[in-house]
Amino acid sequence: MRDLVALPKAHLHVHLESTVLPGTVAELAETYGVEVPAAPGGVFEGFAQFAAHNGAVRDCLRRAEDFHRIAYEFCAEEAAQGTRYAEVTFTAAAHGERLGDPDMPLEAMLSGLAAGQAAHGIECRVIVDHPRKRSVERFEASLRLALAHPQVVAIGTAGAEDYPLTPFAAVFRAAREAGVGLVHHAGECCGAPSVAEAVTVGLADRIGHGFRALDDPEVVALLRDRAIPLEACPSSNVALGLVESVSSHPLPLLMDAGLTVTLSTDIPASTGTTLTDEYRLLRHELGFGDDTLALIAANAVDASFAPEDTKALLRQDIASWRAGS
Repeated sequence: MRDLVALPKAHLHVHLESTVLPGTVAELAETYGVEVPAAPGGVFEGFAQFAAHNGAVRDCLRRAEDFHRIAYEFCAEEAAQGTRYAEVTFTAAAHGERLGDPDMPLEAMLSGLAAGQAAHGIECRVIVDHPRKRSVERFEASLRLALAHPQVVAIGTAGAEDYPLTPFAAVFRAAREAGVGLVHHAGECCGAPSVAEAVTVGLADRIGHGFRALDDPEVVALLRDRAIPLEACPSSNVALGLVESVSSHPLPLLMDAGLTVTLSTDIPASTGTTLTDEYRLLRHELGFGDDTLALIAANAVDASFAPEDTKALLRQDIASWRAGS
């Protein structure tokens, strides 16, 4: 079996605020006097426990130096796992609103990414996300941030999937017209209709999670016909109690249905799982061979917003890994 760290990987679904290293959290929490509930490192006792932990971590991010630091550390950790390209999700407008400075969090985070890329040989882009239950005006602010920074390749919605996407339709159209990608969380907590809505109303280029599309053959056909990739995050789904175990995860069924599936971590600091670990779980829990793992890695490259020369190089290197022994 080939070395999975050496597999060239693209990481498409990972929230920066959920990558902060435990030591960094502890240091920042002490500095600001924040009490951060411990992450269980396994399964949360419901989404509320995860939200409390995640919210406390976010409250530890206050100065430009904090955002720069976590972005730099993200690059270092990802590069150590063989990630060559990453699209990291960041709730920029929410941080700006919280701190009274709409531009600082994203600009400081981008500065950290630039330093981390230069030091560790990884290429990164950013997705700015927006909780569905928040205002249209804040989502418009997210689009403005994206348009002001070429490193931001997409915007999208996250959070409670029972909040409709229709109020944001004009923002989706404006993003599409401006060439900004659209990536939405859907089909994670709610059923197949949320996936269909993300495609038809949200104009999605990719779907975060999306595994509940399997509940409706017509939604599966919609994804397949439009070649919309899914970002599977097995360990996150298990940790949040949405799937019983990795061995019972519907990822193989998604592939059997002819859908394009990629692999990501989503909330790695909360699960204690790296991207390499996710590939390892597919190998040992789902019985995937190296050819299938290489296919999933190549899917992520193809589904990314990376420049074409980056994609070509990664495809070549994945093929070389697959051909090796």
